[in-house]
Amino acid sequence: MGRSTTITMVKKRLVNGETCAKCLEVQAFLEDRGLWSRIDEVVWADESDPESAGWRLAHAHNVALAPFFVMTDADGGTRVFTSVLRLVNTLIAEPAGEVAGASEPPADDPASVVRWALERWGADCTIAFSGAEDVVLVDLAAKTGLPFTVFSLDTGRLFPETLALLDSVRERYGVTIDVVFPNTAAVEALVGNKGTMSMRIDGHHECCGIRKVEPLARALATKRAWMTGLRPDQSPATRGDLPLVETDPKHKTPDGTPLIKVNPLVRWTSSDVWHYLREHDVPTNPLHLHGYRSIGCAPCTRPVSPGQHEREGRWWWEEATHRECGLHLK
Repeated sequence: MGRSTTITMVKKRLVNGETCAKCLEVQAFLEDRGLWSRIDEVVWADESDPESAGWRLAHAHNVALAPFFVMTDADGGTRVFTSVLRLVNTLIAEPAGEVAGASEPPADDPASVVRWALERWGADCTIAFSGAEDVVLVDLAAKTGLPFTVFSLDTGRLFPETLALLDSVRERYGVTIDVVFPNTAAVEALVGNKGTMSMRIDGHHECCGIRKVEPLARALATKRAWMTGLRPDQSPATRGDLPLVETDPKHKTPDGTPLIKVNPLVRWTSSDVWHYLREHDVPTNPLHLHGYRSIGCAPCTRPVSPGQHEREGRWWWEEATHRECGLHLK
């Protein structure tokens, strides 16, 4: 697909031929966030040449400082940004079709989606890690050679095998996994008031809210995008309309815009995931060999029988439409 919007950056070149320090800082800022590739053209405002292209743009848009950015739409309309933060907010908040020609990656195979996300956001795009699908994403991300981060939520009730998988992934890929824990006081209050198995009595959402949802908000607080291993066939009742790329209004970037949520495996099935895991010898949780297909906290996970859907092993005492912990509810 062609681009419908172009972005021009105006840099200032000093009399001695050097680039102004502020222009270099702004370029580095965009590169660190994986957004430099979104700049289509650089023009120079030469201190020694008042007729240079950059100065002409500055006069045309009544701008007296550099760097600045001119965003030109397909119909010729322009927007001028003298603040790089406002430009970044626009690039993230607007549908990508207005900026880069498509609201989604140019291809929907997981490797292309992962590369697209990391080229766009770099280390500001983090991978949510807990199980088999997420190791696929880590493997694909590592193969790009691009910066990325990984986090995991340790609820305090994970299987030992799950904790061992985290260490295996750390060792295999040489990545740091940021482990986020629940608020101790909130856990103590829940257990003190309702005991250790309250989820069997009044539902799992309160416990998950404390052990997962609130820690997730902290994990994402400094990010601009996150990648998940969600697939529609994991839970047709709650994930059947899962998009490839979506805004996540529940979580905000440091600039206050909605976080972007990327689901690279949205076109895959469980069979596709396991074919990849075996073909690439990716670390997996040994509990999968014992009938555990969807693995969460130990008190809320059990193995399933052949022919049963994987989600039947999670919160089996509740209705199928309730079997979400709250991390991915709309």
